[in-house]
Amino acid sequence: MPQPAVTPTPAATKRSRLPHPLLLVAGIMLVAANLRAALTSVGPLLEQIQQQLMLSATSAGLLNSLPLILFAVLSPVTPGLAKRIGIERTLGMALLLLVIGIVLRSMPQSGMLWLGSVLIGAAIAFANVVLPTLVKRDFPERAAAMIAAYAAVMSLVAATASGLAVPLATLHDQGWRFSLLCWGLPALLALIVWLPQLRRASAPTAGNAAPAQPAPSRSPWGSALGWQVALFMGLQSITFYTIIGWFSTFAASHGTSPQQAGFELFIYQVVAIIANFVMVFILPRARDQRAIALCGSLLIFIGVAGLLLLPGYSLVWLIFAGLGAGSSLVLALSFFGLRSSHHHQATQLSGMAQSVGYLLAALGPTLFGLLHDLTQGWRLPLMVLLCLTLLQMLFGMLAGRNRVIR
Repeated sequence: MPQPAVTPTPAATKRSRLPHPLLLVAGIMLVAANLRAALTSVGPLLEQIQQQLMLSATSAGLLNSLPLILFAVLSPVTPGLAKRIGIERTLGMALLLLVIGIVLRSMPQSGMLWLGSVLIGAAIAFANVVLPTLVKRDFPERAAAMIAAYAAVMSLVAATASGLAVPLATLHDQGWRFSLLCWGLPALLALIVWLPQLRRASAPTAGNAAPAQPAPSRSPWGSALGWQVALFMGLQSITFYTIIGWFSTFAASHGTSPQQAGFELFIYQVVAIIANFVMVFILPRARDQRAIALCGSLLIFIGVAGLLLLPGYSLVWLIFAGLGAGSSLVLALSFFGLRSSHHHQATQLSGMAQSVGYLLAALGPTLFGLLHDLTQGWRLPLMVLLCLTLLQMLFGMLAGRNRVIR
């Protein structure tokens, strides 16, 4: 008796498109490893760079802020680029720009520091937007776990780059230039491993047509749900970058040594990485993400409130805040796929949310410092930050509902 034809499931069809899934996973993790290292390696060397190049404090601050500005500016245009040339080629172009930018930034010629920084910011902006989309398209059933894993890799390498920056500078006569140049090697490795993906057809081939996109495909910019995701992304970014940028100054005003403050910031980042890994197991098991968003935001709220009320126990409060920051970052990245109807819309949502998010991330520490200057204290800035974490809870609960943009 003839057997009935079996229609392959979408997941099976997707797996059939991946001739070398392990190579693709390795490529994704290597791309993720390079999304922050070229940036976090600058901060510990900033004083050396400023002294050698005779940069003003404003110029030194701009050097740190420039990538975030580029993230905000280029994220909205990245979906159009990815649709035109394909996700794989967009990532390949981003990795090539990253390698070139790192090399140029380390050259002694005048202006190369700035040109290289611009290329690095542009490269990471492109990769930031399309990497979650690639995960949604090629690993639809494991997207949450994959995003949590690559966020953990990204955070781990970023913290390592920050910690190795000064020791690497002592190994060569070129000092900080050599230290920054070292991060071109993992970027080059990622590009080499990614090259086989460039041969994959971006358009569906005969007999293996991709499902048609929903009609109409609503833009996230005109969706309340899209704005809820974008504001959650932005609000968690504000708190993270504000703590990274201002904690040492805050701690010094309460009698903490620079060494102790640096150690506590390191613990903050390590705890965030642990939370990234924990989310690998939690996210795939959740029916919706409201409870995760509430718990992550509440942990940040406890951490900021503790710094406000009992600053002498700052290490305890940074552990709370780090757990909240790590889980909130993974959740924000996961929302791009979870709240979109298809991978093209996921790219649009990723571009929108990261544009809004990094614009707020760039403005947040500046406004925090302005409030500190106006009041000559930390009470009002921290109270404003507390209010922002309450808003994060609200938008996280709204974005965490099990629905998609239609």
